[in-house]
Amino acid sequence: MVATPIKIEKRLTISTAEIATNTTTIRSLDWDRDRFDIEFGLQNGTTYNSYIIQGEKLALVDTSHEKFRQLYLDTLKGLINPADIAYLVVSHTEPDHSGLVKDILQLAPHATVLASKVAIQFLENLIHLPFNRQIVKTGDKIDLGNGHVLEFLNAPNLHWPDTILTFDHATQIIYTCDVFGMHYCSDSNFDDNLKAIEPDYRFYYECLMGPNSRSVLAALKRMDALPEVKMVANGHGPILLHNVNELISRYRQWSEEQSKGEQNVVVAYVSDYGWCDRLSQSVAKGITKTGVAVEMVDIKSADTQEVRELVQHSTGIVMGMPPLSNQEISANISTILASVNEKQFVGMYESYGGDDEPIDTLLTKFLELGLTKGFPPIKVKDTPNETTYQLCEEAGVDLGQLITQSQKVKKRKSLDSELDKAIGRISGGLYIITAQKGDIKGAMLASWVAQASFDPPGFTVAVAKDRAIESLMQVNDSFVLNILEENNYQPLMKHFLKRFPPGADRFAGIDIQTANNGSPILTESLAYLECEVVSRMECSDHWIVYSRITNGRVANPDGLTAVHHRKVGNYY
Repeated sequence: MVATPIKIEKRLTISTAEIATNTTTIRSLDWDRDRFDIEFGLQNGTTYNSYIIQGEKLALVDTSHEKFRQLYLDTLKGLINPADIAYLVVSHTEPDHSGLVKDILQLAPHATVLASKVAIQFLENLIHLPFNRQIVKTGDKIDLGNGHVLEFLNAPNLHWPDTILTFDHATQIIYTCDVFGMHYCSDSNFDDNLKAIEPDYRFYYECLMGPNSRSVLAALKRMDALPEVKMVANGHGPILLHNVNELISRYRQWSEEQSKGEQNVVVAYVSDYGWCDRLSQSVAKGITKTGVAVEMVDIKSADTQEVRELVQHSTGIVMGMPPLSNQEISANISTILASVNEKQFVGMYESYGGDDEPIDTLLTKFLELGLTKGFPPIKVKDTPNETTYQLCEEAGVDLGQLITQSQKVKKRKSLDSELDKAIGRISGGLYIITAQKGDIKGAMLASWVAQASFDPPGFTVAVAKDRAIESLMQVNDSFVLNILEENNYQPLMKHFLKRFPPGADRFAGIDIQTANNGSPILTESLAYLECEVVSRMECSDHWIVYSRITNGRVANPDGLTAVHHRKVGNYY
């Protein structure tokens, strides 16, 4: 299991290693990638993992990103004769894993592609050449010989609708592509250092798997019927060998917590159309931050009866505008319209696919049926960027907060009033956190702030999980802590307590300057501190964010910090 690194460019490398009997990995290491998929930031790059299984017949599980084309193909040819590939397993068709499928099939024209029904449909539109194919579903098996029997499990919506998992009975390795992965690039092939990879493993789950928690649980249930899994050969990051049971169990725990709520929202989209899948993931991420579960549904491939049942039992529906003139999609849209009720919320966004259904016409139909608008329709006129994805996430947060509002009020009233009043006597200062990342700006009023270290100077702040700015306060992100002044804080406090619609400029009408780290400084604040996030700790409904102070200044040396006294302690 000793890796043999092969370098080509400064920050794109490949390593190969034998990870089990007749089983080799080709890991494409993308050291400098700092953005991925729905535009969440990466701190440690990423990898694209591919696998060779050599029985009497040869199988290749997934390929790599097209940026590794020559490096990957040269490495593959150094390990095997590509013409000998009998089966190409396509776990799903997202380009970072299937970017070289066409190249492989040109080298191995007799190979049979093993994939889900939806994946085969996607591949036909992706590679534009004839190929041998076999649709596989849960329970299907392919015998490679020498004990290597591959068993397949459908895992739709993890995180694409065409995902399958593959289990090799000879080695008890399960090939999972995106599932149980992480964006973490290192020279180690395996999960040798659990502490080092934990934050990226959790962050990856939250961004890609959390919005599909019910689908995660369904996949785990199918996995329970397999023999013991001894290794998880994922598509990103270190392969799971030393902490298999622990890291799988975390998926189960997180997904159970995420999906136990009574409310859920159906996010209907069309995968592989425009930017619909990425936009839908951003909306879903925002919804799940509020504790509301999400069901992702690809309305191009979903069964009509499944769509009906999901919509009938949902609290809200979010629809990405699909392309015009598609019979299957039109049938499912009609099913959705026939299944909704007036107690539900609705939100809509355009997919920037070129020939979207008219958003206003369809939204009017939902509103005429009595549904409540969850957020203003998002009309994407230009190629989606970080700001677009943040807008979608904020829209999802708004929808989730609307759904949970009445539940929160009931919960507050049910708490012990004396205990509640006693907790409220814990005082705090008044601060406004401001942050900017690229073109995205955020701000929030904060009072749970405490100095935490002298050397280096640092402090902690508690940030609610459903705050939009939370996405701008990941490890290594920068922000400014603006300290408000006694007798001069009311205008700023009033402004930032307002409910801003998704995408609104939170600093309109406010005097600001730009800090060295690029974040806004409120000119009217008593003092400010420039900060860099060092670590985060999950704490129930908040994140405790520890930050290092890099710079600061006091505007009024004689001023005092504004202090916040609450009457109750179970809400802000």
